[in-house]
Amino acid sequence: MRIACVRWRWVATPIWLLLTVWLAGCSSLPTIHPDLARQGTAKVRMEGARGVLSASQSRAIIDRLKAKSPETSIFERHLAIEEEIVGSPLTTGNKVVLLQDGPSTYSAMFAAITAAKDHVNLETYILEDDEVGQRFAQLLIAKQRQGVQVNIIRDSVGTLGTPLAFFQNLIDNGINVLEFNPVNPLTARKAWALNQRDHRKLLIVDGSIAFLGGINISSVYSGGSFSQSSRARPDGLAWRDTDLQLEGPVVAELQKLFLSTWEKQKGAALVPSTFFPPLKSPGNQVVRAIGSTPDEAFSQIYATLMSAIASSETSVYLTNAYFAPDPQLLAALQAAAARGVDVKLILPSQTDSWLVFHAGRAYYAQLLAAGVKIYERRGVILHSKTALIDGVWATVGSTNLDWRSFLHNDELNAVVLGADFGAQVQAMFDKDLAASEMITLEMWQRRPLDLRIKEAFGRIWEYWL
Repeated sequence: MRIACVRWRWVATPIWLLLTVWLAGCSSLPTIHPDLARQGTAKVRMEGARGVLSASQSRAIIDRLKAKSPETSIFERHLAIEEEIVGSPLTTGNKVVLLQDGPSTYSAMFAAITAAKDHVNLETYILEDDEVGQRFAQLLIAKQRQGVQVNIIRDSVGTLGTPLAFFQNLIDNGINVLEFNPVNPLTARKAWALNQRDHRKLLIVDGSIAFLGGINISSVYSGGSFSQSSRARPDGLAWRDTDLQLEGPVVAELQKLFLSTWEKQKGAALVPSTFFPPLKSPGNQVVRAIGSTPDEAFSQIYATLMSAIASSETSVYLTNAYFAPDPQLLAALQAAAARGVDVKLILPSQTDSWLVFHAGRAYYAQLLAAGVKIYERRGVILHSKTALIDGVWATVGSTNLDWRSFLHNDELNAVVLGADFGAQVQAMFDKDLAASEMITLEMWQRRPLDLRIKEAFGRIWEYWL
């Protein structure tokens, strides 16, 4: 059990000392050297619909990306080390669609599920028994009755509030439902690891189309974040989130991650399906799938993000829902700003997790003093997890910029290379920026005492949030 690394002893020990001992005995992040990106010597491996490309073919694609990109050396400085860190190949020939907010994402998902012929694999943190959850359930049951096998991985903590009858109905209709790391240790199929959670959001249909990002299955996403007439939570706030729709060779890499999780969680034998159909090349986007898990020595997403930031030359634009940075991430952002990189963070102004919210705000003064620009998104619950570096390296996924994502969760991101997709992410970033308030150092230094107290309290617990 990772939720308690040492036993609590109720003695007259100062709380700060107890916490120091507690955290010291727990997992830690890998040390990422500032010059890590310059040490990569591996050849960049690229795969297409017909298999592994030759070195010259891979080089030609990288050169094409460079030719269409603004001035940056990120391709040379970062891609080789990313290859060594992640292991999964860069894939070419993909089609990538950027999806903003729940309505557009759910609409695309429903269309893909409706067209399914062989199987539907769904992995999610939250699956609620509400209007949206029921619509998914009814559609999935209908497909199962048509002979399309449906397999679902649902996180035990994330779905703790969902009635068991909801999942039993799916099971009774032939759908395979696997509970990730059950809260109840008596139902655990492997070593009980309550603190390890499956935070991924992944939908794969027929092995040919996939969706990933930050959007859970819940009616809180029923409204669009830029629409005045959107349906939202009772407090009137819509949820702002981002997903990707992917087709092409990268889908096979995502399928491998889903099947690996099913196997590691000791799920029942899956009905034979065409999980890996003949690959096609519906587009020209270059994409890498990155899955992180605490089962590995370090978070691959954390390491590759750190390397990308260290390789940045012009801009680092991050939008993230839960920001509780570790010392290395703080140092990387400050170092980038110090060498003239335009570093901008869009963070929440309101949140559903006040401890993480205030823990992150505790670092504002340090970042602002270093030249990092901070903006807080107004009028929504910000839930997006995106990054754009030098206009050509973009990532969208489930990973937050906090200790939990980097140490305790299974997470999933896709990295998309190139100026064309970068321009789409830039336009999305600019739109959110226009709806945000800039935080200045002078303004922040005048914040009231109660906020400072909340920040100090949040920092005590940030490792576990």
